[in-house]
Amino acid sequence: MLEAAAWGLIAASSLVIGSWLTFWLKPSRKLIGLIMAFGAGTLISAIAYDLVEDAADSGRALALTAGLALGAITFFIGDWWVDRAGGEHRKRSGGEQAQGNSFGIFIGTLLDGIPESFILGASLVASSGVSAAFLVAVFVSNLPEAMGATTGMITAGWPKPRILSIWLAVAGVSAVAAAIGYAFTAAMSLDGVLAQAFAAGALLTMLADSMIPEAFENGGKAVGLLTVLGFAVAFALSQLA
Repeated sequence: MLEAAAWGLIAASSLVIGSWLTFWLKPSRKLIGLIMAFGAGTLISAIAYDLVEDAADSGRALALTAGLALGAITFFIGDWWVDRAGGEHRKRSGGEQAQGNSFGIFIGTLLDGIPESFILGASLVASSGVSAAFLVAVFVSNLPEAMGATTGMITAGWPKPRILSIWLAVAGVSAVAAAIGYAFTAAMSLDGVLAQAFAAGALLTMLADSMIPEAFENGGKAVGLLTVLGFAVAFALSQLA
């Protein structure tokens, strides 16, 4: 369980790193959009080859379909609630966070990150090890998420200690989520198919709902190329692993 928590913390640590990079480099919204596109590409590849493909290989098409649908619906409902709690603009880089509140943004960020952390922990039981490609994809995709949101928080006038405390808290909860994923999978003697499909559905909904639109809005036409590049890099990693 401690190993699972450590992997979850490592993957989520890029949220803190992304925040620090934003404080230091002050990247443009276009650069953040392009990095976000690359991160989205890596995550799409990881979903396809480390979650859906593995689940499909089990031959349990019904469990895969049910898991995808359940994950998508759960994220959709959770995101709807978070939007009304003040976290609608949590990933925005233009300062829209001023219209929300810390609690909503914190809960929304957790909603985005918990499925991937849960799967990192569950994979230690189901696959006897963490997928390097999935770990890298989560780490990379978290960087622009934190950079974009941090830029927006700074523009909205949030103090740096407050911003950093949010990302540190999210990283800590992500570690706990990974440990829970490990414990739950082990206790229920699950093979991971339903859990992988659930995470895939939730993550795909998150990508389509916020990450890809934000990347295109800020990065422009080059976003398509960067998304494919991220997909290709993550796919190469999955084949080498």
